[in-house]
Amino acid sequence: MNTKQYEDFIIKTAESLLAIDSPSGFTGRASDYILDTVRELGYPVYRNKIGNVIVTVDGEDSEESVALSAHIDTLGLMVRSITSEGYLMVTVVGGPILPTLDGEYCRIHTREGKVYTGTILSLSPAIHVFPDSSTRPRDEQNMAVRIDEIVHSKEDVEALGIRPGDFVCYDTKTTFTESGFLKSRFIDDKGCASILITLLKIMKDHNLKPKKKTYLCFSTHEEIGYGGATLPQDIKELLVVDMGCVGSDLSCTEEQVSICAKDSLGPYDWDMTSRLVALSKEHEIDAVTDIYPRYNSDAAALWKAGYDTSAALIGPGVHASHGMERTHIKGIINTLRLCQAYLGILE
Repeated sequence: MNTKQYEDFIIKTAESLLAIDSPSGFTGRASDYILDTVRELGYPVYRNKIGNVIVTVDGEDSEESVALSAHIDTLGLMVRSITSEGYLMVTVVGGPILPTLDGEYCRIHTREGKVYTGTILSLSPAIHVFPDSSTRPRDEQNMAVRIDEIVHSKEDVEALGIRPGDFVCYDTKTTFTESGFLKSRFIDDKGCASILITLLKIMKDHNLKPKKKTYLCFSTHEEIGYGGATLPQDIKELLVVDMGCVGSDLSCTEEQVSICAKDSLGPYDWDMTSRLVALSKEHEIDAVTDIYPRYNSDAAALWKAGYDTSAALIGPGVHASHGMERTHIKGIINTLRLCQAYLGILE
């Protein structure tokens, strides 16, 4: 099997998923997309009470279960208040780098199902008007949304049906370059969710079964800390497939798959991580091992929820995480191949 033939499928899946607004707490349409896609592939799938989408894949041996997880929730904003001039003050959902949002186009989703467009701006947005336009902090107290409607007061905005608690979703700017780079916000972690869907397609196309019963889990609250807390109870191992870090004091590049040995919570399972390192060497997968000091994953929520489950973490190298992110198709494919090797379906 030539994994390269699935590159187009991964990218098209990623582009479709990245086009869906899904900050934590507003993931219904992204979950619907996963459900519809998986059902078309013919796998049993369900959505649990908290919104996680769980796919069950029978294994050659179904006495023990393992799981792979990727999250489909993203960073975002929520309306905090409305100013007397008709601007929307916001609060963050997750941990976006707010200065990178200055000037970004966005959509405001109301509880009545209306969608309005706008722009996220500094409250000193014009150099010809504000002497502090280039120096004013870019934070929650000093940035707001300018709505693309004729409004001049709080009452004008309220007449549109916009209220505190409505979601503000900003553009992803998704681009796939001729040189093989995927540039977009929220590659963390819709890039890896696309990898899991591709795994399902590969197994379907080639009539493959993983060695053990396998759950593919698409979690919906990872960015706010509890995505892995409600995964299936019977899993013995969890392989988290999330972005790898690229930057100072790290080995990984955007063309590689990163195997994380330790993040901010502590070390990942030694035996499981060592097995992944060995598999990467055996199958000549371009992988490196790194430490992520400012990182958390679905495994943290799983362990804090009391699961007796081993866990490890892998993912394609992603530059500028939580900002204007970028990875390379080589890193995505290396991650896909390591997932295949872990499941025992890499030919």
